[in-house]
Amino acid sequence: MLTLCLDIGGTKIAAGLADPDGALVHTAIRPTPAGVGAEDVWAAVAATIADAVRAADGPVVAVGIGSAGPVDQHSGSVNPVNIPSWDGFPLRDRVAAAVPGVPVRLGGDGVCMALGEHWRGAGRGARFLLGMVVSTGVGGGLVLDGVPYTGRTGNAGHVGHMVVEQDGLPCACGGRGCVETVAAGPWLVRWARANGWAAPPAAGARELAAAASAGDSVAQRAFRRGATALGAMIASVGAVCDLDLVVIGGGVANAGPLLFDPLRAALAEYAKLDFLAGLRVVPAELGGEAGLVGAARLASFG
Repeated sequence: MLTLCLDIGGTKIAAGLADPDGALVHTAIRPTPAGVGAEDVWAAVAATIADAVRAADGPVVAVGIGSAGPVDQHSGSVNPVNIPSWDGFPLRDRVAAAVPGVPVRLGGDGVCMALGEHWRGAGRGARFLLGMVVSTGVGGGLVLDGVPYTGRTGNAGHVGHMVVEQDGLPCACGGRGCVETVAAGPWLVRWARANGWAAPPAAGARELAAAASAGDSVAQRAFRRGATALGAMIASVGAVCDLDLVVIGGGVANAGPLLFDPLRAALAEYAKLDFLAGLRVVPAELGGEAGLVGAARLASFG
């Protein structure tokens, strides 16, 4: 018995087949079409689904979908910020029609990443977990008491839009001072350039990390600033949700100690409540497979 799992975002569309233990026995990935209409994007999703279904050597018994959001769990529609043509797109119904006769469950990509790490990655054994991706943005999802917590509409866990600077910069969400505007990769680079980091125009977070590792003081300050914002945010979410573990993946997290050392130091400064003393922050283990594994796990909750 296999679960078809989908991970749909602004840059890639991935489909997988997972066995009952969450091991991926097949994956199919293609780029998300850019600058096209809703049906053109759906055609790419449908083709990726068809590739996976053809590869199945057993019955597909359920489908789990992790999608960029916001999502609407009640209607099964999505309105991804990074797929502009999908404005209220009925993703769950379209997938159900493509794979008839099996249950389909839709969730945000953040909660699927958290579920994947909780099931088969760095979050194994945790009861109250926050999964995060720190990359071009800051995303997140919650697994509380062992089950996904999605909230009223399906969008709980959007920790990248917690405010850490009351008078901070405007964010793409419409607010200002969100942790994403301090800690996401492009914002790290933006701050570093504004404060004297000299680098080629195409240089991004990876080059910033290399510069920091080589001793560039501005690059190091950029990472400390971003890490401090993440530490403050994690302390807040930890206090609200009584977390025991935070798992962080994504391109910025690949900087390793450049991010995690100052982040843990900041967390120790902000998380002073006794019940937060054991809160740990660790790197993710599953990389790009976390969303697919988590989507398969999401399907099992029915």
